[in-house]
Amino acid sequence: MTFFKVSLSVGAMILAAAGLGSIAVAEDQFPGGDTFESIVGDDCDGERCIAVARGLFDFLDRRLHGLKGNGRACADCHMLSDHFQLSPANVEARFQHLQARRLVNPHADDPLFRPVDANDYRINGDSASDFSNLRENALIRITFPLPPNMHLIDPATNLPSSETSVDVWRMVPTVNNVKLTGPDGLDPWPRGPNPAGGYQLDGRFATLQEQALAALTVHAEIQVAPQQGMLNDLSAFENVLFSSPGVRRLSNAVSAGVTPLPDADPPLNELEQAGKVVFTRACGQCHGGPGQSTPQAPAVRYHDISTQCPRPVDTGPLAPRFVFKPCPASLARNVRKYSITLPDGTTTTRTSSDPGRALLTGFVGVGPPATDDWNKLDVPGLRGISKTAPYFHNNSAATLEEVVDHYTAHFNRVLINVRAAGGPGAKLPPAISTDGVNADRPATPEEIPALLAYLRKL
Repeated sequence: MTFFKVSLSVGAMILAAAGLGSIAVAEDQFPGGDTFESIVGDDCDGERCIAVARGLFDFLDRRLHGLKGNGRACADCHMLSDHFQLSPANVEARFQHLQARRLVNPHADDPLFRPVDANDYRINGDSASDFSNLRENALIRITFPLPPNMHLIDPATNLPSSETSVDVWRMVPTVNNVKLTGPDGLDPWPRGPNPAGGYQLDGRFATLQEQALAALTVHAEIQVAPQQGMLNDLSAFENVLFSSPGVRRLSNAVSAGVTPLPDADPPLNELEQAGKVVFTRACGQCHGGPGQSTPQAPAVRYHDISTQCPRPVDTGPLAPRFVFKPCPASLARNVRKYSITLPDGTTTTRTSSDPGRALLTGFVGVGPPATDDWNKLDVPGLRGISKTAPYFHNNSAATLEEVVDHYTAHFNRVLINVRAAGGPGAKLPPAISTDGVNADRPATPEEIPALLAYLRKL
């Protein structure tokens, strides 16, 4: 966008907050007869500017006229002050502010705190009030129907329960850079949905419109289906959100088919340049492509990087060769045990706080762990990562230092498991090896300061 278009967007946000802008934009006309396009133009990073403006209003609109929602706007969870994601610090600040307001007005409200995202919702329904998962971790409830071959184990009886769905708790991903990090048609997984990537942490949605409809239905709890035009407008708005001007230029170059593509990085000092070299080697095999979200073959599309709870523990006879940060009690409480029926009719059990794509497919225990869907999630983009702490699908890493420490343990575990299964000469996977022989991709301790410096500039 030009500076003028950005300024108009800020003005539109003010108008929307005051309830003054939606009619003018909806009618594509302003006082004096000027049209929106005559003021702004009709191309905002490949989207119609009027569609972007309408999408902005819809993104901020808690009333969602005619849809009979619960008072939530998209921006309640994708907070602008959190770079369009949700942090525990801002959730807790909003909660404390709400309690202070209720001392004066018992009916004060903040739509972020709706019963559907309370821990005790399944017990107390609309009277639920325990928001500890939301307050402590900024996690929201996602409910999945259980695949036919998967059943939950009742912790009280240790027998399969009658539950037909399961709740998992996930962070709210930023909608910055989604134009670069959605399906890309490359390096497909053996199974759908969306074998070449999608939206949301598990890639379950093929389009931004599908994602918006699901969010409105589940989190805003709308009772009336929105018009397709509204979903298209939300998509248009999200497609012009970028974490930096460099990423915007990169996206526009991708859309225009420009080669070679421009470098989205800002100017880098010597340490950051060194960190970029480490990133390309150690991280780029999975975080590749313009959006840093495309695995580079032969790396696979969907991954288990041991961020679920409980975390793996080294059971070898010697001192621990890898050490993951244990899950705190606030995350460990989300763990469930599953009974899984295998194709031969036998059953096995697995435990996880979030089985990932296995909840979409039920494809578990068939072949080696690397090829099934258990705990598998999509590869997120990393642009703007310094502004979107905490990290991972469950917000379990508070800092980039913790992220790098986690990957150090993960790569060590991968190396140990491969050699335990295939012997010292076993071929190493591309995530940790450039030649299948040497574990030469992971950052060395001496390289980590440079890598962190580069990550903070993305």
